Amino acid sequence: MDSAICINDKVEKSIRKKFHKELFSRFAKAINEYKLLEPKDHVAVCVSGGKDSMLMAKLFQELKKHNKFDFDISFLVMDPGYNKANREALENNAKILNIPITIFETQIFDAVYKIEKSPCYLCARMRRGYLYNNAKKLGCNKIALGHHYDDVIETILMGMLYGAQIQTMMPKLHSTNFKGMELIRPMYLIREEDIIHWKDYNNLNFLQCACRFTESLQISGSDISSESKRLEIKNLICRLKETNPYIEGNIFRSVENINLDTVIAYKENGVKHSFLERYKDKD
Repeated sequence: MDSAICINDKVEKSIRKKFHKELFSRFAKAINEYKLLEPKDHVAVCVSGGKDSMLMAKLFQELKKHNKFDFDISFLVMDPGYNKANREALENNAKILNIPITIFETQIFDAVYKIEKSPCYLCARMRRGYLYNNAKKLGCNKIALGHHYDDVIETILMGMLYGAQIQTMMPKLHSTNFKGMELIRPMYLIREEDIIHWKDYNNLNFLQCACRFTESLQISGSDISSESKRLEIKNLICRLKETNPYIEGNIFRSVENINLDTVIAYKENGVKHSFLERYKDKD
């Protein structure tokens, strides 16, 4: 039997058996709990080449086999300007895992490379726009991104500590610029440590960071960890977990349990409201 077929068979079996509870069950739970899929949906599964999006692609394939309801999937890859080695690694992994990807090319890395202020923010915005546009060309009404549980809790803390706001990474969003399109995050309840365990168990090697900006930091010898607020937050959570094993779940649930009676101000549809508005009504 071809080696690629053997690897893919092992990978798919591990999702059905060994990692069913940690990966597929939580994938299905997020889809059901947040109503991420509906009959007749056509989802563009966005594959970047990293562990998260590659696993998401395999989970969608597994879900499709269950045939609970009719929906379509396309596996969409955007090349923002990867170097040759990263592009080949992505294509090779897709072949090994039997993921029929559709690739389109952009020059996003070149466009943001020399921008000093917030290049990551601009890069993310541009990526999102290109993904929506090309997904729409394929007839899709949704794009799926591979953000997981740890991304969510890190975003909550980053917003509080660096953005002075309480917000979270939502499980689904309506696109503001592409009418009728939605963004969904079906990996929302999956832990990163379980993704890593699955990857290592199957001896898989995915792209870690193919960012041109990160590559330049590595070449220049800069301390990448000091450049990454997300990594700083990740390390903070690890330290807090040493004294409180429930810290991650508490952070996640904190944005499900906001009590407006104890909030000084909040925003709704871009409009800021003060507790004084409701305070007068209760007088």
